[in-house]
Amino acid sequence: MSIFLVAMLFATSLMAQSVDDGKKFMYYERYQSAKNVFEKLVASNPANEEAIYWLGQAEIGLDDIAGAKALYLQKLSANPNSPLILAGVGNVELLEGKTAEARNHFETAISLSQGKSIPVLNAVGSANSNPDVKNGDAAYAVSKLEQATKIKGFKDPEVLANLGDAYRKTGDGGKAIQSYQAALAINPNYARAIYRSGRVYQTQGRGQEELYIKYYNDAIAKDPAYAPVYNTLFNYYYETNVTRSAEYLEKYLSASDDDPKACYYRASMKYAQGLFQEALSKANECITAGGTTPYPNLFGIKALAYNRLNDSVNAKASYEEYFKRQLPEKIGSGDYSAYAAILLKFPGNEAAAGQLVEKAVALDTLEVNKVAYLKSLAMAYDEQKKYGEAADWYNKILSVKKNYSNVDLYNAGYGYFRSGAYDSAISVFNRYTAKYPEDIFGYYMIGKAQAGIDSTGALSLAVPAYQKAIAIGEAATDKEKVKNQLIGAYKYFIEYYYNVKKDQATALSYVDKALAIDPSDAQLISNREFISKNDPKAPPKKAPAPKAPAKKASAPVKKK
Repeated sequence: MSIFLVAMLFATSLMAQSVDDGKKFMYYERYQSAKNVFEKLVASNPANEEAIYWLGQAEIGLDDIAGAKALYLQKLSANPNSPLILAGVGNVELLEGKTAEARNHFETAISLSQGKSIPVLNAVGSANSNPDVKNGDAAYAVSKLEQATKIKGFKDPEVLANLGDAYRKTGDGGKAIQSYQAALAINPNYARAIYRSGRVYQTQGRGQEELYIKYYNDAIAKDPAYAPVYNTLFNYYYETNVTRSAEYLEKYLSASDDDPKACYYRASMKYAQGLFQEALSKANECITAGGTTPYPNLFGIKALAYNRLNDSVNAKASYEEYFKRQLPEKIGSGDYSAYAAILLKFPGNEAAAGQLVEKAVALDTLEVNKVAYLKSLAMAYDEQKKYGEAADWYNKILSVKKNYSNVDLYNAGYGYFRSGAYDSAISVFNRYTAKYPEDIFGYYMIGKAQAGIDSTGALSLAVPAYQKAIAIGEAATDKEKVKNQLIGAYKYFIEYYYNVKKDQATALSYVDKALAIDPSDAQLISNREFISKNDPKAPPKKAPAPKAPAKKASAPVKKK
């Protein structure tokens, strides 16, 4: 009996170690290697709940959502009260957008384990905290992961790292960092927590580069085999330093499994190097190698490459294929924006392009990216000389950008002005003058828009704005900077006082003010000559009466 118990304990220990081996591959995001381990474990023991759960997670990591779903549902039918498998089903349902069904399975899993299972709470929290799972409830993840940390004997850095991810997803970077630090307190070599700390600062945008690069280098120093950090650095340098990006790509691939993503990354690097035709060839090679289920991102690379080769037709077709094959959860904000820019090249797709950009803005968390998406669509409309539509998108930037500039205001306001939408232009330039009260330009443009509405000047709508523009311009020490606006305002009052007020003297005074700034202006010289000779109050001169036509002399009568 003692020998039997020892043998059982040894077998259990061996099995646990085997599961740990698979989980270690999951930690390094080597999903194919992890899948191989868990498949063997499940084959040897079809009822091994932990191995089943992690096998499904490996398939999700390989983007095989259908495979994970089939596995979980099959095993759940054999064991309907398995908390871990129920949590796995909930994970799949989140990926499918079935949030209510997912929550029901999560709660059932927690209830069956009496809320005291760290692996179950971690599975629920992980599914919801994953930054790539857009339907995940981050606050719910925080609650369940915090619950796990309070269970007696807790000392799992993975749970704390997932908790950090959940806080990061809620936007609480401070608590995210605290959670990652707590994970490192348990295991100082836990590179994932160091790496994810860097991600917190990277998502905060510009100004944090030095800090998050330091975290990434620290993660590499702790564990050079941790592949995800190389992937992030590959993407970070992708647009700015192709050589360094390629170096990190090679490091990433050497630390990763040889799966379909590896082929995609090589095609992507060809694109980054400006070798667009080679990128197409490599992508097609990878698609062929992928058989019936090629990696969807390859079609995205093809679309980008075709676009750079000015082949809009094939770029559009490739994007359509990408969106058809890619899981909605995997479609990024940049994908929507780039596809929108292509669609605008085909008349009739304007509304669809706008919807794509709105999706991109809603998905992205970085202000700089949101602005870039909106601006790209606005500029596309500008190129088509559709100034009103361009102004609408420039105007959206003002609601996204916390500290918009005078250029942002100008782009929206001037677009409305050029399209004849004068009321909208005035609304934007009122914001301009509110933020830049000492800048002549905002008042000047309000005056121009008001003059557009009151084209005869009879209502004097433009007078206050132009008066303010002149006051600022005349007080300026550097007249050259305000020359165009100041002369423009003077010219308005020349016409206003001559035609509307019939005030020759005041009209001439504005002519003289303008000529003092630009004595060579031919229009002003002509105006001065005309106004000086023609008093607008003088009654119009009567036209001289037409002279009677002279009588023709009679031809002399010839005598016969």
